[in-house]
Amino acid sequence: MKIFLDTANLDELRKGADWGIVDGVTTNPSLIAKEGIAIDEQIKRICDIVDGDISAEVVSTDHAGMVEEAYKLAKIHKNIVVKVPLTRDGIKTTAKLSKEGIRFNVTLCFSAGQALLAAKAGAYIVSPFVGRLDDIALEGMNLIREIAVIYKNYNFPTQILAASLRSPLHVAQAAVAGAHIGTLPFKVLDMLFNHPLTDRGLEQFLNDYAKVFQEQASSRR
Repeated sequence: MKIFLDTANLDELRKGADWGIVDGVTTNPSLIAKEGIAIDEQIKRICDIVDGDISAEVVSTDHAGMVEEAYKLAKIHKNIVVKVPLTRDGIKTTAKLSKEGIRFNVTLCFSAGQALLAAKAGAYIVSPFVGRLDDIALEGMNLIREIAVIYKNYNFPTQILAASLRSPLHVAQAAVAGAHIGTLPFKVLDMLFNHPLTDRGLEQFLNDYAKVFQEQASSRR
């Protein structure tokens, strides 16, 4: 499963990229707004840090506006994936411009039927939101599994991006469920490293190593 960072913060992206395990980035208007920099400029900076798919989202809600924004965003960098909502206008825009080679991430997907529409429209990526379904007492990971079966049944090339992943458990479950991509905040990526047995094991190894060499040093005296 590819790992994307769901952030527009450059410091977080540099840290993640330095570990060598970040495959791409997802952004949205809320994340861009937090950084206080114009979207075009911030997206360019992100593309300089991470060499992978970078999702940049439109803010228009009508087809004509989405088309205009999609052309502009796609010109920023070769790695740009234009992000549109799973609405009638978003699907229409995806169906029209995907034929011209523009790649789309269709976001705010909450049902398998919606994911089917995205794939039919030629979406490069579909983004089902796991955590937000959990919030309303539905098991979000079931949606990932359902979409994976549908896409396999019909050989759709659309990639499943598990979004709204809020914990290391979510990440592992998404991978088991068949998501092609998991996008997660930096803090969740950082948490994936942690396990008490890893820390305890490393401490024991270092203590044993130090003990042996201390004993050897003492025997030479």
